Order: sequence, then C-alpha cells, then structure tokens
Amino acid sequence: MAGEPVKVALLGCGTVGAEVVRLMREQEADLTARIGAPLELVGVAVRRLGLDRGDVPIDPSLFTTDALGLVKRDDVDMVVEVVGGIEPARTWLVEALRSGKSVVTANKALLAEDGPALHDAAAEGGADLYYEAAVAGAIPLLRPLRESLHGDQITRVTGIVNGTTNFILSRMDASGAGFAEALDEATALGYAEADPTADIEGFDAAAKAAILASLAFHTRVRAADVYREGITEVTAADMAAARDMGATIKLLCIASRADDAVSVRVHPAMIPRTHPLASVGDAFNAVFVEAEAAGQLMFYGRGAGGAPTASAVVGDMVAVARNRLAGVRAASESAYADLRIRSMGEVVTRYHISLDVADKAGVLSAVAGVFAQQDVSIQTVRQEGRGAGAVLVIVTHAATDAALSETVRQLRSLDIVRGVTSVMRVEGE
Repeated sequence: MAGEPVKVALLGCGTVGAEVVRLMREQEADLTARIGAPLELVGVAVRRLGLDRGDVPIDPSLFTTDALGLVKRDDVDMVVEVVGGIEPARTWLVEALRSGKSVVTANKALLAEDGPALHDAAAEGGADLYYEAAVAGAIPLLRPLRESLHGDQITRVTGIVNGTTNFILSRMDASGAGFAEALDEATALGYAEADPTADIEGFDAAAKAAILASLAFHTRVRAADVYREGITEVTAADMAAARDMGATIKLLCIASRADDAVSVRVHPAMIPRTHPLASVGDAFNAVFVEAEAAGQLMFYGRGAGGAPTASAVVGDMVAVARNRLAGVRAASESAYADLRIRSMGEVVTRYHISLDVADKAGVLSAVAGVFAQQDVSIQTVRQEGRGAGAVLVIVTHAATDAALSETVRQLRSLDIVRGVTSVMRVEGE
C-alpha cells in the first residue's frame, strides 16, 4: 500500500519545468512504486500567470507568482528549482532548506557561486540537497563522484561539459569553418542562445567545473577559483594545426589534484584523436574520471535539453522522496579535505605555439634561447617558409603555465617575431 503523498513545490515552468511535470504524470504509477508513495504537485511558481503553456498537464489553480510564499507553505515537503540564476533562487532555497524542506535544483550558477550557503542551510534544517541535473544533464555523474567513488581517491577529472561549444568546435574540425560561421550554424539549429556569452566565453563550463572539483576533491571550490578561457579566439588555422598533429581542439574543464592542492581550469586545448574525449561530437557531453583504484572511467551522453535535464531532476526527486519516507537524509557535504587551490601559473601543461618570423639566419637560435631562459624544453619544431617570412610551429614539453606564459610574452617582444599567431595548450598525452 502506498504511503502518504510527498508534496512537491515546483519553482519554474519553462522547458525543463514542463518536462519535469510531464515525466511525473506519464510515469506516475512507476514513480509511486519506486518511492512507496506518490509525488503530488501542490504548487508551481512562475514569473507571469496566464501564459500559454501548450499541453503542459498542470491544473491552472496551482500556478502562483509568489515563489517565496509557496516555499514557506507548511504542506510542502520538497522544493524543485529550475529557474536558474543567483537571486532570488538563493533566498528561496536557503529558506526551504533551513525549514527542513529538501531541495532538488539544476542551478549550476548558484551552486558554483554559493554552494556552501546551500549546504550549510541543508545541515541546519536536516534536509537533503540534490543537484544531479546541474552538470551534464541526464548523465549520471555527480552521484558516482559523491557516493560510488568515496572509497577511492580521484586524481583528475577532464570533461566536455558544454554542448554549445562542443558543437561549434566539432563543426570547425569537420568542415574547416571559422568560429563565426560555426556559431551561426549553432544558433540556427538552436544549440546556441541568442546571447551565447555564457557558453562561448566558458562561464557555463567554469560553473560546472567548480561543482565537479568540489565533489571530487572534498574541497569547497567556487566559480571564482576556476581559471577560464572561452573559444572565441580559436581559428580554422588552429584546427588545421591540431589536425596536423593528429589532434583536435575541445573546450575542456580540467580539475586535478597533486601534492595536497587542486587546480581547476576551463580552456580550449588540443587533445590527441586517440583520447576518448576527442570523438565526442555534436552537442554531447563527456567526462573522463581518473582514480587511484578504479582507474579510468568515462561518462557520456546528452548534457543539455529539457528532457535529459528533467530526467536527472526526477531521479533526484525519487531519491529525496525515498529518504523522506525512510526518515533519513543523504550524506552531507564532504569538504573535509579543504585543499589549497592552485593558481593557473602553478599548473603544469604543454603548449603549441605558432610564430610568424623573419626568414633569416639566427631566428631559430634566438627563439630557442627564449625558451631556454624560462627553462621550457622544446619537444618539436617545424619551420615553413613563406616569402620573406617563415612560420615556426613549436610544441613544448610540460612546464608551469607561468613559465610558458612568460616565454610567449618575451617572444612577442623580439624584433624577429612578426607575430605570435596561435597559442594553444596541449592536454591528454
């Protein structure tokens, strides 16, 4: 026999919110069986009443514009937030958690900006905080990091976590198109927003990287701790250079641990075509996890969209409801390690650098001397003549990012260097 309904307040009824309701209705019997009680939608907070919401199966009387009032209602057991943004979502969720109402959210920006406030409120109220949908949509990723791998030590997480940028870079790689052309195609197909800044400048990926690093390394990592570069400077020439190396270019989020410190960064990088992430195309996401005992693990799937995100949200709702019926709560935030966050300058990486130089004797020696001054070892050099000039393509061995950056700065100051035409990090080898 099913127990008393678990009463749900939904904040937001856009693409994801509508899909959450649809899944609740279509899978009602199965969800009840899995939980041991039905999920009952008791209110839906929206910005504006009276909008045409198509065939969303919601009783119009459930809609309200008073989200905070809905959160404070005594008959609400669980708050599901799919609005996004920092405020007023933070106020709503802190209120819910402090009052003992469990929260399911897909709000990556809020979690990356002020996740500690939410975790502290959950601990204060004895409530659950679940957010599987905040990173990589339907891909079951956060729970394995938070639970399945707790008996192991994760050393590195490398991921493609933004579908828009992955589509753009995949098109540039496949067709030889430039960035602007590929962005236009992404916009026409609905992969890119009218204002794509959050995606193409790496803000979306940086927020997700902060969440992943926090879980993987038991350390509170905020978006401000993440080094970030977008893909707007990636050119068709960069793609061609990567292809010549047997590589491709991806916007990667990379979180790694070494010597009791962690580094978290988001930037475009060349990776070998033999790497598992290199074959991730279109708007798909994938995350590559490396752990001491488990070895290498790969999580792959659609990372965005109404239905995939709603799938993750409803999965969290089931977990929260089952905990509530059992009178337990999920494991609290694990931030015991409190590791130091490395600056980008301390990170060890490799570079691919293209230089437009004068084609005359002594150029290669002078360029190599700059690398030597910064103790940066050169792995390969290729020179291509071009009239009175030449192009030098240099790939380095691993060195600190600070040393590599200073090398590039000094190269730009040389009279014989007409221009540093491309600077790209190399990862995955």
